[in-house]
Amino acid sequence: MNTPQPHALSRRGFCLCCVGGAAFAATGGWLSPRQAYAEARGIVSLIKDSAATSEIATYKLRNNISVLEGSGGNIAVLTGPDGKLLVDAGIGVSRPQLSKALAGLSGEPIAHLINTHWHFDHADGNEWLHAAGAKIIAHENTRKHLSVVQRVDDWDYNFLALPPSAVPAEVFAREHNLKLNGASIALKYYGPAHTDSDISVMFAEANILHAGDTFWNGIYPFIDHSTGGSIDGMIAASETNLAAANNDTIIIPGHGKPVSNKAELQSFRDMLVAIRDNVGNLKKQGKTRDETVAAKPTAAFDARWGQFLVDPGYFTRLVYETA
Repeated sequence: MNTPQPHALSRRGFCLCCVGGAAFAATGGWLSPRQAYAEARGIVSLIKDSAATSEIATYKLRNNISVLEGSGGNIAVLTGPDGKLLVDAGIGVSRPQLSKALAGLSGEPIAHLINTHWHFDHADGNEWLHAAGAKIIAHENTRKHLSVVQRVDDWDYNFLALPPSAVPAEVFAREHNLKLNGASIALKYYGPAHTDSDISVMFAEANILHAGDTFWNGIYPFIDHSTGGSIDGMIAASETNLAAANNDTIIIPGHGKPVSNKAELQSFRDMLVAIRDNVGNLKKQGKTRDETVAAKPTAAFDARWGQFLVDPGYFTRLVYETA
């Protein structure tokens, strides 16, 4: 198994984060996290440009399950005689690299795709994967958002509706279960968390949990309040994930180091709670958003969590707006 490297601002690393890869594509160089976010904000098209040439890294886990890193969010793949099942689709322009990585896992065709939520770095590849044979499954709110023009205020970007073939054909409201390639797969809706469309995917026999963007491993997360996300929802989702995991569970985050565990998830949850409480106390004192940012309520966590593309000031603003 490859060993993930934390916080490496490589070309692949930039493509991991849905708010950042534009700066690398624009400059062809290495930038600090603050520079990267300042350059990248709102320029989703350049994130896609960067994804077009990013390498894909493969991490083989257990029970014929692997995770692919390098095209938007981390992608889980289950192989077997029923065909390949993917959890998340990445960015469409990564098709050549993803096709090569998938072929390197096994020769079975692509048969199923699960979207953990609606964001483009997890669903932009839906169209080509459906054309390759994938039946797309997601929460009903994912279908809703992908079917219309959808704005994300913090990215200053309006996403066009996907073609009908790229919109999930099978949706559910609370839970959905699959039995494929000898694996029992449980899909569960978190309620509003990172967005209002987030689901978890649990591979029971392998004890592997894909948490989507409710978990960003080692980095501050983006919270999309435009489509129902909130800091309290992120904390609730983290607690749901912790309850579903044990010390042997492999946890796949949406972004960050792609192979994680319960201890790292616990640290993520504890960080969210502490910062939520710090920001909440400042709001109770009547502090404005900018005054709250200036008070540095994330300071105790910045060395560990604030070294990537969602920097401490921006994360503070997200928490302030959704607390």
